[in-house]
Amino acid sequence: MAGTISRGIKAPIVREGDDVVKIVADAVIKASEEDGFSLHERDVVAVTEAVVARADGNYCSVDDISADVREKLGDTVAVVFPIMSRNRFAICLRGIARGAKKVVVQLSYPADEEGNHLIDEDALIDAGVNPYTDVFTEESFVSFFGEPCHPFTGVNYLQYYRSLIEEEGAEAVILLANDPTAVLQYTDRVLCCNVHERARTARRLEKAGATRVLTLCDIMNAPRNGSGYQPEFGLLGSNKATENVVKLFPKNAPEVAKAISKELFKRTGVRVEAMVYGDGAFKDPVGKIWELADPVVSPGYTEGLVGLPNELKLKYLADNEFQSLSGAALENAIRSRIREKENNLKGRMETQGTTPRRLTDLIGSLCDLTSGSGDKGTPIVLVQNYFNNYAD
Repeated sequence: MAGTISRGIKAPIVREGDDVVKIVADAVIKASEEDGFSLHERDVVAVTEAVVARADGNYCSVDDISADVREKLGDTVAVVFPIMSRNRFAICLRGIARGAKKVVVQLSYPADEEGNHLIDEDALIDAGVNPYTDVFTEESFVSFFGEPCHPFTGVNYLQYYRSLIEEEGAEAVILLANDPTAVLQYTDRVLCCNVHERARTARRLEKAGATRVLTLCDIMNAPRNGSGYQPEFGLLGSNKATENVVKLFPKNAPEVAKAISKELFKRTGVRVEAMVYGDGAFKDPVGKIWELADPVVSPGYTEGLVGLPNELKLKYLADNEFQSLSGAALENAIRSRIREKENNLKGRMETQGTTPRRLTDLIGSLCDLTSGSGDKGTPIVLVQNYFNNYAD
């Protein structure tokens, strides 16, 4: 009778140099022995990106970031659309400021790309502000809306980001505007710091005449003095490790995922899928914050996780195609319909409401919700029966 099962699995605290593949395999097998479950073909074994990057030693320092920024962008740097986060961006900003003499930070309003709000959206309407065109300095923004404090953390990010820059000896300018080209009145050398809209932001700036436009993917995309690096995403997906070090997104995630699947097959004879996951792709309906501050949900996974679900909507079948049936006749008709479904149901009415997101996004989000980001101590998640359906 069981459908999809998501099971958090405890693991040791992973340190640099540890064999993360062995740790995952050991933990899954030990959990199966202790809790009395078995592995099955197409189960998914997932491990959080944090322990993969930690085991690989994929870290860089504020000095590493500053050297990269200084070489690539020069003395005056515009930092456009950073997310407001002490964990995700504050240490990166410290590195940027250490490598520059002047930093112009342009924040979007009323919220950043991840949904962290400076002010309530209704305050814009009450003030008669047009968020598409109106540009504010820090002083004019405060005069309109008062001192903005994050509703969850209580942090005033205007003051916080300005203080970080000034502590590094650079001049700080805070600008608030939703048109990225507003920053060009200060400098034409720009670092786009948003996550998912970075390419669009960069295109608009280049079209408006910026002479040098980079994204966070271009910073720390190669090692500095033996540091860690991330060749595809650079500083995107990084997290604060200490006040002077960030942990980068893992650069070996595909290899780790394949190795986990291979190791478990060797030890159990069962061929499971495996993935490395980060932030899930979902939104808090109360706080309005998107969880996905990583560039992707999963930076590495086995081939069996490529693609989209191809599912029929059971309630649609029950209420429409088989509305005259009930009981065993209805169940048998639906099972038969599932077994006979085509390989590509895109656009068919029978699929409406099934939300065809990528498998890695769906399963990775499930894993992130299961493991959480606190003290559960379960950086490994086993997902079972995910590919089963009503007809199995």
